[in-house]
Amino acid sequence: MQLSTKQIMEIIPHRQPFLLLDTIEELEPGVRAVGKKCVTYNEPFFAGHFPQELVMPGVLIMEALAQAGAVAILSQPENKGKLVLFGGIDGARFKGKVVPGDVLMLETEIIKVKGPVGVGSAKATVNGKLVAKAELTFVVTAPEKA
Repeated sequence: MQLSTKQIMEIIPHRQPFLLLDTIEELEPGVRAVGKKCVTYNEPFFAGHFPQELVMPGVLIMEALAQAGAVAILSQPENKGKLVLFGGIDGARFKGKVVPGDVLMLETEIIKVKGPVGVGSAKATVNGKLVAKAELTFVVTAPEKA
């Protein structure tokens, strides 16, 4: 199953400039999601990271992986309208830099769920080459009422 940016925004609450997925290329609700982010010179973070050598911050690669995982979790009917929050990042490793012009592929597979807490195995690649990986712990929660 593929999703457009508009369809992604119907599932997760992130919006520009913090929505870090352009499309979902593959989706198995509750199991895994593969997202795509086309990295451009116009990304707001490049203004300060680093003006002399543009590099996507590793923490934003982790966030993009988490957003892919959130799409997998929140696309399940029983989680519609809920939030997915970070519970932890374990074993994060960065193997290469991500620069303007790269197409970042973001794959997160849900490997464990117990109640509202789960773990995703996440990896980011550019042209098939691993650039980052981690185990992401998440918590599914209902949004607070204003």
